[in-house]
Amino acid sequence: MSEVAVAISLRSRAITAASAYVALTKPRVVAMVLVTTVAGLYLGSNGVLDPALTLVLLAATALAASGTLALNQYLERDLDARMERTKMRPLPLQQLTPNQALGFGLLLTIAGCAILWMAINPLTSEITAAISVIYLFGYTPMKRHSAFCSVVGAVPGALPPVAGWAAARNAIGIEPVVLFAIMFLWQLPHSLAIAQLYRDDYARAGIRLLPTADPNGNSTGRQVVSNSLALMAVAMLPTVLRFAGITYFIVAAALGVILLTASVRLAAAPGERPAARKLMFASIVYLPVLLLVMMLDRI
Repeated sequence: MSEVAVAISLRSRAITAASAYVALTKPRVVAMVLVTTVAGLYLGSNGVLDPALTLVLLAATALAASGTLALNQYLERDLDARMERTKMRPLPLQQLTPNQALGFGLLLTIAGCAILWMAINPLTSEITAAISVIYLFGYTPMKRHSAFCSVVGAVPGALPPVAGWAAARNAIGIEPVVLFAIMFLWQLPHSLAIAQLYRDDYARAGIRLLPTADPNGNSTGRQVVSNSLALMAVAMLPTVLRFAGITYFIVAAALGVILLTASVRLAAAPGERPAARKLMFASIVYLPVLLLVMMLDRI
């Protein structure tokens, strides 16, 4: 083989490996984590962001979130290989070895938490570390055994805005608790809609999300409706507690009606993919719009 061919081959392998490492981090999920973290930081900073603090927080949070998601793929590599929607991930495709994924994930997670500890404050680092621990050692193994895993998984998903608030104030008050409650309740209809949409795929892998253990879909329907109702009520609290205005209240109410309507439609048509897909899209629209209006209409 000529030197040119060798160079091209090495370059191709390097690009493939780099793409695989990026895929391990699930960039779209990390982006959502960063959006919710910045929302907490902005609200905790009274609408005046410190550029240096924001940059460090985003970089360190991205590292910790990326590492945690890489470690999740390491732990679930056998499940990912059984599902259509995940079988093209780096580990099932053997683009990376499990040890490479493990080392990469640990490095990023530890580095992110360490930077937060040293450059922001220990509280933010501790919250971020808790996100990783609960996600990897609570939610991830529970998916194999109990439909209750969705509730456990909603905890780490609800903590990023709390970490953002802690970065701004080095303390926790009622406002980040409300943000946590909104995020927690939002995730349940969102995650159950996705689980309903890919129920057969999850069942094939032995993942015990509620829709896989609920053949007729009745329990799933009750859960999405009840949590959407609870979310409507909790989403009103920022105005009631006077850290968001009346515009936010009106938008939150309208978004709540949209999400509840989609939830009721899923409950009325259990097991139907179109209803699950509409609820998933409604939930995707709900959160960024709600947070953006909350930030713009803060008091």
